[in-house]
Amino acid sequence: MPKVLFLSRYARLGSSSRLRLYQYLPYLQEAGIDVTLAPLFGDDYVRSLYGGKIDKLSVLKAYVDRLGFMLRAARFDAVWVEKEMLPWVPAWLELGLFPAHAPLIVDYDDAAFHRYDQHRLSLVRTLLGRKIDSVMLRADIVIAGNEYLANRARNAGAARVEILPTVVDMARYGVAASGAGGQALPTIGWIGSPATAQFLHLIAPALREVAASNLARVVAVGANADQLGDLPVTALPWTEATEVTVIQSFDIGIMPLPDAPFERGKCGYKLIQYMACGKPVVASPVGVNSMIVRDGVDGFLATTHQEWVSALTRLIADRLLRQQMGREGRHRIENEFSLQKAAPRLVRLIESVLE
Repeated sequence: MPKVLFLSRYARLGSSSRLRLYQYLPYLQEAGIDVTLAPLFGDDYVRSLYGGKIDKLSVLKAYVDRLGFMLRAARFDAVWVEKEMLPWVPAWLELGLFPAHAPLIVDYDDAAFHRYDQHRLSLVRTLLGRKIDSVMLRADIVIAGNEYLANRARNAGAARVEILPTVVDMARYGVAASGAGGQALPTIGWIGSPATAQFLHLIAPALREVAASNLARVVAVGANADQLGDLPVTALPWTEATEVTVIQSFDIGIMPLPDAPFERGKCGYKLIQYMACGKPVVASPVGVNSMIVRDGVDGFLATTHQEWVSALTRLIADRLLRQQMGREGRHRIENEFSLQKAAPRLVRLIESVLE
């Protein structure tokens, strides 16, 4: 049985690690892969991160533990890494501590390289600006969540680049009747984390205009109430156990994004979640959003204030259109963004490194 070491950034509570690794575990184990999980940061760290209080000693311990796994990596048949092994450590040191001949798979679901090459400090840009490129170059396979990330890997000289989008488990994501939340008004919903809740302010005027009409309510799942300021938005808590049920209570899903380098590397997961539940979407045409949303078919792409207001008011007023777009979106996700389709492919990619 081949042994693979999985060096994820987080444990299951971290969304990127949960989606890019943990939901695949049953498929990997069924394929006969002996999985060793070694997240850099545990769930307590994620809770502290979103709460704004990080224990520096726990971070130091995490790095020491990670270093131990890196030094033992040669005992495994392959190593899967989420983004990088030691964040904020130069590539020459990180890769120097990693066995030279250990087969390496690296996975990216966001533009982690822009945290360095777009950093405000020139020292960081100088020391780390090409770090991720060096990791990509060292990898036997780079698995990228979209074309933007894949293109960076190709430009870095990666030996092999494969695109595997972020996906949802269709066994979890069912379609509920419109208005499943029991609300008198249609619900415009957003789901995410405190790290991305700020993007709701990009469409603040549109949300205010729609809310002022008293024709819909707006909710934000996973945002802290104090982040929303005077937005006409109700903050709701996020848990993995309830996220699907909450999305099913939406009538429309939204994903505003700024057109900036880091955001161009996002994988559009919110849209995939909404569409998997049969909900029409309205999104900024940034990065992969423009590929996921077929404008006028399963949702609308909106840039200007008027485009956002027009798209939202049209969907609010037309229940049949919401249902039609929702069906189209659900079908798209089943065929192109489902765990059931992606899992066998990830297994094959890992097995190809083991050969």
